[in-house]
Amino acid sequence: MTSVLTASSGGFALAAADRARLERHVKEALRRARRRREALAAITVALPRAVDPSAVVAAARRAAGRSDAWFLFEQPDRDRAALAALGTALALESSGPDRFADVAKRWRRLASQAVCDPLDGPRGTGPIAVGGFAFAPDGGTSPHWAGFAAASLHVPEVAIVRRGEDVRLTLTVLATPDDTADDLIARAERRVAALDLSARMPLLDPDPAGRYRVVSAMPPEHYEQAVARGVERIAAGELTKIVLAREVEVHAPVDHDPAAVLGVLREAFPACHLVCVGRGDAAFVAASPELLIRRDGERAATLALAGSTRRSADPAVDDHLGERLLRSTKDREEQAIVTRRITRALRPFSVWVTAHEEPEVVKMANIQHLGTPIRAQLSRPVSVVELAGVLHPTPAVGGEPLAVAAPLIPALEGFDRGWYAGPIGWTDRDEDGEFVVGLRSALLRGPVARLYAGVGVVQDSDPAAELAETEIKLQALLPVLAG
Repeated sequence: MTSVLTASSGGFALAAADRARLERHVKEALRRARRRREALAAITVALPRAVDPSAVVAAARRAAGRSDAWFLFEQPDRDRAALAALGTALALESSGPDRFADVAKRWRRLASQAVCDPLDGPRGTGPIAVGGFAFAPDGGTSPHWAGFAAASLHVPEVAIVRRGEDVRLTLTVLATPDDTADDLIARAERRVAALDLSARMPLLDPDPAGRYRVVSAMPPEHYEQAVARGVERIAAGELTKIVLAREVEVHAPVDHDPAAVLGVLREAFPACHLVCVGRGDAAFVAASPELLIRRDGERAATLALAGSTRRSADPAVDDHLGERLLRSTKDREEQAIVTRRITRALRPFSVWVTAHEEPEVVKMANIQHLGTPIRAQLSRPVSVVELAGVLHPTPAVGGEPLAVAAPLIPALEGFDRGWYAGPIGWTDRDEDGEFVVGLRSALLRGPVARLYAGVGVVQDSDPAAELAETEIKLQALLPVLAG
């Protein structure tokens, strides 16, 4: 256990037994590093149950001058699940069609040689790698996506995980042959001393001075034309579905605060996967309804999500909208395409794959979707990162067939998706973990926020209706970012 110093400071230091354990692990990691160039050393300690992982990391990041990489990942409705990480012991980055396999291989080597405590605690306890992937194999090349590589998983120096009332902190250092045990231990202790365990999430400024300006990166008519061209390609038999997105910019009078934004989102969308990935002076935030893959040992789970409609404050109207969605031929077709592709992709790695026979209505705060839970029993060890690469991009964010849709998407959309609709998540020492799809998302850099929303285009799609659907999806973030 840790030793809490003072209630006022909120900080803490490692107990003597924890420090001694860290010293043993570091010395063993140095010994391994002299044979293998590098090795991870880590210890895990329990924290008070009142600790807010995201708030602690956000506060430490602000205190460090906003230079640290940071990562927040929450789903409040799932037993208060939260994982927050700060700093970079090592960055695993790649690009191109093999980027998932590349970073998975490098993490496997590091994780297998890590010197750490026995895994005990919530999922995500112990050494982890966190981050995400661009939608396209070489995506994120536009200047505003600087720092967000096509594949980017960071091994954080500090990770705090919570499930229910159980909160754990893992300290990780990377040992190389030239390091000393004293230097590595001192680095870890400085990280601990800088954490404020009493931190709370910052609040949005309720009345900022100045004016907000919201503009579409391209005219709405351009999006309607893109949808119409997509429908033409589908009618010609070239493909059955293509997902097309649009970009909207919010220019604020002050810099956007990503931690404050996430704080609002987790109150408004507790059933969603809340994400914030910070790189330098930019952050990618999302309130995603879509799980791409979750691996827990030999079990894998995902959710085929496609087709949507609005919510209503009137329960009777809301239920009617959901029933109409269930009966919609267009939305059912869109949903079935996603379910078939995911099931087909998982089958070569599984003893069995099962999907619900009928989709169900998944209700979020401002939107309803059709969703089909899919589960699989893996037949061999396949890491969660590799599984994410197998599934991405699903037809829910790409198209079918993908080979035809992939080059059409940037040609019709006219912008660089970057990490929008890419996999965001984490993996642990056992190569378990979870990745979600970066939807209902925005890239924040200074006073400019770029919001993204897309829809699935099928043969019955109406351009005006699809534009209206993007407006519904943009309402997840637009009211938060536009003052």
